[in-house]
Amino acid sequence: MDDSVERSCWGVTAKAVIGLAGIIFLAWLLIGAETAAVVATAG
Repeated sequence: MDDSVERSCWGVTAKAVIGLAGIIFLAWLLIGAETAAVVATAG
């Protein structure tokens, strides 16, 4: 029983970390795209 609880706990943790990394990556892409557009417009 402890084995399955530990596995499911790590599965939830892994999904949360991957999800958070994905959100940060998307935000970075959007911010990067906006910055590039501002630099291109200003230049």
